[in-house]
Amino acid sequence: MRIVLVGPPGAGKGTQAALLAERLGIPHISTGDLFRANVSQGTDLGKQVDAILREGGLVPDEITVAMAADRMAQPDAEDGFLLDGFPRNIAQAKSLDALLAESGQRLDAVLDLEVPEDEVVRRIAGRRTCRKDSSHTFHVQNKPPREPDVCDICGGELYQREDDREETVRKRLAVYHEETEPIIGYYSEQGLVSTISALAPVPEVTRRALAVLPERAA
Repeated sequence: MRIVLVGPPGAGKGTQAALLAERLGIPHISTGDLFRANVSQGTDLGKQVDAILREGGLVPDEITVAMAADRMAQPDAEDGFLLDGFPRNIAQAKSLDALLAESGQRLDAVLDLEVPEDEVVRRIAGRRTCRKDSSHTFHVQNKPPREPDVCDICGGELYQREDDREETVRKRLAVYHEETEPIIGYYSEQGLVSTISALAPVPEVTRRALAVLPERAA
């Protein structure tokens, strides 16, 4: 099964992608992971990405598509994959269609995780991260620390990352609406989109996603 997962920042795509991929027995392919893997392995594409990111630039579509194509060609993706963060725009969506068509394949489903904008801001702006260990995260409402601004695990200071601030989140949302959201319309014309409310506990959102897949599978 070949699936694209789309949704705004804060919709829980990473969490759902990992859970769905495990349940379906297909690899979770994240553009962020692809960038990091290619950079750490020192591939030609990785060197280009590293140089671009160091200068604060955006990775060009052709490099992103090339990395995704290479990953989708790996043996573990022969029977399907779940794409997270790719395609990011209409141009990438068309490139993906062309790549799949070359091997006689097509997407089976596009899962659109829907979350109201104010909820996205609440989720992200409420996050607090430990300065000692960034894997320790809390939320001022959903998962507050026992002591304000102190990590329950190691006692480190909790702080709000710059990219978690409300003004930054709203800028990220504006970019999503302008660049990525149009792919939902693009794939809707192909009859591939299922919109799933992500306003529920993680297991329930996963259940909702799995429930629509049999109807969409090729």
